[in-house]
Amino acid sequence: MIPSRGKWQKLAAIALFLLGCSFLLPGCASHGNTASRGSSGRVAWGAVPDGLIPSDRVVKVSLENQAVYVLDGGRVVWAAATNVGKPGHATPTGSFRVNQKLERKRSGSYGFWVNGSRVVPTESGRGGSPGSGWHYVGYPMPYWVEFFPGYGFHEGFVWIEPRTHGCLRLHGTAASQFYRLVEVGTPVHISRNQPEDETVGQSIPRFDDSREPDPSNGFLTSDEAFLRPWGG
Repeated sequence: MIPSRGKWQKLAAIALFLLGCSFLLPGCASHGNTASRGSSGRVAWGAVPDGLIPSDRVVKVSLENQAVYVLDGGRVVWAAATNVGKPGHATPTGSFRVNQKLERKRSGSYGFWVNGSRVVPTESGRGGSPGSGWHYVGYPMPYWVEFFPGYGFHEGFVWIEPRTHGCLRLHGTAASQFYRLVEVGTPVHISRNQPEDETVGQSIPRFDDSREPDPSNGFLTSDEAFLRPWGG
C-alpha cells in the first residue's frame, strides 16, 4: 500500500527532526535515539544530562499520548512513557510547578491497615481502623515529584490504557531519572496533546505492565518497595 500524502509529510517531519538533533543537541546523535538503561531495561528516550538544572528547563505531559517530555530551551532532552488518570480520576490539566520532591513517599489516600503479619487494603479515612493494634501504611510512591496538591509523578506500573487515580506513573528507572531532571519550581505543562507527540513521542519505549503480577501486600508495606525498580 502506498502511504498517503499526509503520512509522507509526517514521516518527513520526523526525519527532519532527528536530523536536526545531530546538530542542535549535545549528545543527541549518540544518545538521543538510544533508550536510557536501568535494571528494568529500556525505559526512556535520551540521556539524563549531568550538572545543574538549566533555568529554562520545562516539563510537558501529553495525556493522549501518555508521554512526559523534558525540554531545555525548547528542545527535548529526555522523554518517557507514563500512565495517566483513568475515567473518574482525571489527571489535572494546566500549567503548574514542581512543589515537592521526596524519594520515599507513601499515599495518604490509598494504602493498608497493618497489624503484625496481617495486612488489609484500605482507603485512608474510610471505615476507620479495624481495631486495636492496627496502623495505616500508605501505598508506596517512590521518587515522588508533586506538581499539584495530591498529584505527582512517581514510580509504578505503566499500562497501555489510563489506569491511575490521577498521578503520573513512570516505569522502572525512568522515575529516578526524571527525579534528577527537575527541581522545586520547574514548570510542568499538562494538556491533551503536545507538539512533541509527532516527533520524539513516536520513539519513546512503551510498556504494558498489566500482565505483571500484583506485588504482595507484604512487599508494598515494606521498605523493599523503595529499593528496586518497578516494572519489567
